[in-house]
Amino acid sequence: MSRSVDALDASFPVAASIALDLIRRAEVTEQWSRPSALPHLSVGGLACHLGRQAVRAAELLPMPTDLPTLESADDHYERAAWVTEGPPDEASVASGSDEAEAARGPAELHARSADALAEVGDLLSRSAARDVVPIPWQGWALRRSESLLTRQLEIVVHSDDLAVSVGVPTPEFPAEVFDPVRDLLVRLAVRRHGQSALISALSRSERAQNIAAF
Repeated sequence: MSRSVDALDASFPVAASIALDLIRRAEVTEQWSRPSALPHLSVGGLACHLGRQAVRAAELLPMPTDLPTLESADDHYERAAWVTEGPPDEASVASGSDEAEAARGPAELHARSADALAEVGDLLSRSAARDVVPIPWQGWALRRSESLLTRQLEIVVHSDDLAVSVGVPTPEFPAEVFDPVRDLLVRLAVRRHGQSALISALSRSERAQNIAAF
């Protein structure tokens, strides 16, 4: 097993645990039905989307696959259609799984996310997770380290979204969680906007421009 896989095997449960602590906050429950910081999505829907990252990992890590395996998470985001489609419209959000799960309330989310986190920890600790993990809705697979990195990115990004939505501090993630996500976002921003745009945004406020990775 490579060092990169070992690192993500250890850091993903940490990231998911921090996300679960945020989801369980009273502020999230109290504002469950209010609009979140993301267009058309309620606080509850956003919390469910965040909690689903551990659920997805628990579902996919033990799943066999014969789908073609991409080289990296970078290639996954390069190929995924949603990256360039822009934010979903109100109708698609309203009919999506996030709001459907939110309608079942915070208690169910808390239980579902906690069970998934325990399952992920068990799969990884006893080496029951596959080396190659499918992403069936995309039609390809990733090596486990790259798959966990995509889930970890979702957790870091949407933890910020959820914290901002309910007016609490964004969780501070340890370096082993945050640094791989930061590096991936930088690579994606450079791929999308070029080196000059990134340099200007980070070093020259008078020339700063949008360098969003997505």
